[in-house]
Amino acid sequence: MNPGNVSYRLATMLAVTIAAVAYLLPVVLPPESRPAFLPEKPIQLGLDLRGGTHLLFTVEVDKAVENNVGRTAEELGRELRDEEIAVKGIDHEGTTLTVHLESGDQRQQFDEFLTGRFPSLQISSAGASLADVALTPTPREIDQIKRLALEQSLETIRNRIDQFGVAEPIIQRQGANDIVVQLPGVQDPQRAKELIGKTAVLEFQLTTDGSGGETITVPASPNSGGGPREYELEKKVQLTGAAVADARVRPGTQLEGPYVELILTDAGATDFENLTAENVGRNMAIVLDGKVFSAPVIRERIGGGRASITGSFDIKDARDLAIVLRAGALPAPIKIIEERTVGPSLGRDSIRQGIVSLAVGGVLVILFMAFYYRGAGILADVALVLNVLFIMALLAAFGATLTLPGIAGIVLTLGMAVDANVLINERVREELRLGKTPRAALEAGYERAWAAIRDSNITTFVSGLILFQFGSGPVKGFAVTLCIGIATTVVTAVFGTRMYYDFQLSRRRLASVSI
Repeated sequence: MNPGNVSYRLATMLAVTIAAVAYLLPVVLPPESRPAFLPEKPIQLGLDLRGGTHLLFTVEVDKAVENNVGRTAEELGRELRDEEIAVKGIDHEGTTLTVHLESGDQRQQFDEFLTGRFPSLQISSAGASLADVALTPTPREIDQIKRLALEQSLETIRNRIDQFGVAEPIIQRQGANDIVVQLPGVQDPQRAKELIGKTAVLEFQLTTDGSGGETITVPASPNSGGGPREYELEKKVQLTGAAVADARVRPGTQLEGPYVELILTDAGATDFENLTAENVGRNMAIVLDGKVFSAPVIRERIGGGRASITGSFDIKDARDLAIVLRAGALPAPIKIIEERTVGPSLGRDSIRQGIVSLAVGGVLVILFMAFYYRGAGILADVALVLNVLFIMALLAAFGATLTLPGIAGIVLTLGMAVDANVLINERVREELRLGKTPRAALEAGYERAWAAIRDSNITTFVSGLILFQFGSGPVKGFAVTLCIGIATTVVTAVFGTRMYYDFQLSRRRLASVSI
């Protein structure tokens, strides 16, 4: 046995232990007492321990498909005009577009155009004549629209929550169309729900000038001031929220109050400048979620890529509106299907009960091991303490969130760690009863126990990975601590205890094994 190799392993274990203690010091030290070289973030507590709000949203992905088909209808109309293919009109109902050609003679030209320009559309049926063609998205296109809608909704909600100022929120997908939002420390879920659920469809439309064309009637927002009224607007949307790069709250005047300033993208600034230059003297309505916030008169060409939304805002309403516009619009409506609020007192009770269960279980295991295996049991207890230390340090290092199921995973890990040492100690006992020397008994005991320990830990680790991949929030918390605990168990219960015996054998101090 190489004494140098044993010393190297001992030094490595000591360095890892010191690093683990350093990562856990921020948990027990107040922020003002922490040295600068220590990590800044302690372990974060989950919703069930800290209290807060749990919301479960479902994304109406079918509506996203309908919206996409509506935009495709507008694009299809423009492309057909550019190709000089005459159409009487395009009807849009649900996920079906019906194109009414001027005559059936254009059908072949239309089919070739459709194949080349719109491969995502397929002909579902023909009408009474060749001139009427019903189109729907292909199944692959529908699946992609739904997937992108869910991903974009997830990212939009995350952006809004990040700007809302919640520390360590949990925002993740659950099932096919659902999104879980957990907001630790937030005891007033109403504002969070309003902020997350806003669709924030921003549109710039011109008021009618009596020249004909399609028009729509849009009600005024309560924030617009001046009482309830309606606006007659051109149906054509001149500019959308996609042109907005940033949105900021400005204080405004004492009479008008705060307003929201929009900073447009480069392309949006160019379009806005051209729009205002061509429509000087007309009113341009700023429409948000189907309501007119303001309809100022365009007095001159507006350059610089800036616009503003004024109204009867208070500072909170203006800030929430800016957050929604800055974070982007939701691609499809979402609705709440589950809501829970956990009070901070319940969280404190959960922490206390979780710590008590962990302490009681740990003490009972330590006493049993020390009583039943004597010196080898005490060594296993030391490995057990190091195991818990390493688990907590890794949770702090990875920025993981500790939950009640996570504490349950740690308790289960303690049992598995003890099980590994029981297998080793029983094997060593058998070898000693056969009359082998301590060195031979230890080598044979660890070698024969290793196969069973390895197989059981690998299968449990794989189960933990499956739980983490497909489970929801609480299940993921359990899976994280379980997988981390299995890795630390192998290090401490097997290699750590073996390293101690190797060190004693290298110094020729092990005449017998207390077991």
